[in-house]
Amino acid sequence: MTTILTASAITVALTLPATAEVKIALDSPPDLEKSGTYMWAHTFGEYLNANGIEATEFERNSLGEEAERLDQVSQGLLEVSMSDAKSAGALDTTINGSMMPYFFDDMAQLDMALDAGGMLAQINAGTTPKGVRVLDIVYTGTPTGIFTTEVPIRTFEDMSGVRMRALDEVQINTFEQWGAKGTIVSWSEVPNALQTGVAGGYINPAFVPLTYGHTSFINYFTNARMSPSVRVAIASEDWYQGLTDEERATVQAAVAAAHEANRKLVSDDTEVLKQLGEAGIEVIELTPEERQKFRDASQPLYESTEMPDGALAAWNAAVGR
Repeated sequence: MTTILTASAITVALTLPATAEVKIALDSPPDLEKSGTYMWAHTFGEYLNANGIEATEFERNSLGEEAERLDQVSQGLLEVSMSDAKSAGALDTTINGSMMPYFFDDMAQLDMALDAGGMLAQINAGTTPKGVRVLDIVYTGTPTGIFTTEVPIRTFEDMSGVRMRALDEVQINTFEQWGAKGTIVSWSEVPNALQTGVAGGYINPAFVPLTYGHTSFINYFTNARMSPSVRVAIASEDWYQGLTDEERATVQAAVAAAHEANRKLVSDDTEVLKQLGEAGIEVIELTPEERQKFRDASQPLYESTEMPDGALAAWNAAVGR
């Protein structure tokens, strides 16, 4: 049987949206006051919905965990995912430079490197051939600090011997450079590890124990401003390339709106530090001299960070070094 399309039917088919629904996989609780990644995802979705592209949020892990979501995005089965930056790093390690401790003076300098310095484009040059587009580097919260259960970190030397929860071998190397120890613990096991002494702390943005209910066993927060805590908004390259020019412009405008909302949320840590204090967590500010000790101890990590040849030089150039 032969199907014959009328001219009008063909016109309708060609003007239909590239997808009936943009699924956005969340990575955190839906908290617009504390979660930088939720602020990004919600603003992005709301902009799309307001401009003719249907978008729906899916709660954390409802569409699969990190590796599953990355696979779905690369295959075109999931349009947008708020994901671990290391997910993109599994496709191209250039992105690892965005997470180097004390490499950037502040979040604005990382943004400069990504935009004017061309590093977001360089990251995408490695990931898009594998089906994944990095729409944006997203800040989870204010810059990373050090949470501990028993040992307050007031000086660099206070880190000596403290066993810290590590996300991966990179963080273990970081802690070793600081004179501490690291033990890899999955996020779901962190509360038990901290309460039993398997780990004596972790590094994260200030909002984390408030959002995830860790305030009963975390006692200290050192506002070390180690680095921006980043995740990524990734999109299916097949989906992105299937958009019309008009739809792609709408998506890029949604990215810009989400980027602005994310940066605004994480630009001031006054309120979240106040909430930590109210929860019984002592907030410790490092002196410039002690922060410089952390910076100096972190320098060897840049050469050991896994990245393609020339990527470290590109990051240095992007920040004007």
